[in-house]
Amino acid sequence: MLEKPDLQDENIISCLQSEYELCADQVNFLPLGADPNTAVYHIIAKNETSYFLKLRSGRFDETSVTLPKFLSEQGIPQIIPPLATQTGQLWANLDRFKTILYPFVAGKNGYEVRLTDRHWRDFGMALKRIHTAVLPSPLTSHIQQETYSPKWRESVQMFLQRVETDRFADPIAAELAAFLKSKRDEILYLLGRAEQLAQTLQAQPPEFIVCHSDLHAGNFLIEANDTFYIVDWDNPIRAAKERDLMFVGGAQFGNGRTAQEEAALFYQGYGRTEINSTALAYYRYERIIEDIAVYCEQLFLTDEGGEDREQALYYLQSNFRLNGTIAMAYEAEK
Repeated sequence: MLEKPDLQDENIISCLQSEYELCADQVNFLPLGADPNTAVYHIIAKNETSYFLKLRSGRFDETSVTLPKFLSEQGIPQIIPPLATQTGQLWANLDRFKTILYPFVAGKNGYEVRLTDRHWRDFGMALKRIHTAVLPSPLTSHIQQETYSPKWRESVQMFLQRVETDRFADPIAAELAAFLKSKRDEILYLLGRAEQLAQTLQAQPPEFIVCHSDLHAGNFLIEANDTFYIVDWDNPIRAAKERDLMFVGGAQFGNGRTAQEEAALFYQGYGRTEINSTALAYYRYERIIEDIAVYCEQLFLTDEGGEDREQALYYLQSNFRLNGTIAMAYEAEK
């Protein structure tokens, strides 16, 4: 969220005091991230300790905090665990938000700082530990499971129909409508191919493991001392390992390396593994389709968001750029 939500700082300070026994001296909004349902703050306590506060509106999945807490306790250093409230809960309630508090880690994301060769190898090792972690049954039972749902495909199909008939007064929505019309044939191909691949995977489902599900460069936090963390566990899922592996070589880390260079370094850490090419292709197509659907919902169904709207349009269009995610998805199928 790029614009500060309509929430008084005094209410945040009061919540931190009552829920975490934290006496906040400064509450600084951080205009970060592409998720309009998430606002983040830098909190400085009266004892000068810094914290990272995440406010989450809309749907809240408890495993987004319980899973990283568990994985951190298993000794995976690339995960920043959330801090508990006075009652031991990993979140609190504030107005329409869930509050999640973390230690503050000063750093830059993977788009701002190029991942080094060591980062890529460490990323591979960390993800292998996550994928092979043995989770307790109560935690596993609460993690959503892949169903290859047509939800996002149907949503995009609906928006393609709407842009042919509706008029949009908002300039960002109008620009998006024109863009979707220009890319209609390509989007229809993506929808059809994803549906075919989904049917194949439903007929022969691969083994499921726990996945982060959103491993792009923006969810890597790199400190000045070169330590890196995997952040933003909002949507963990039990799915084929390709749900996470599709980000490697998928145009999700900028243009610093070729897809082959990313994969070579990553798998030095992850180790040898058999790749299900059908699952890999499906997840790359489906991720693009989900992006289109989510940004269409944000821009067509509301006129809210301010600066977030322009950024959402930019992110949607970036999928179609030369060497973007669609180009890499086509390449993966070859």
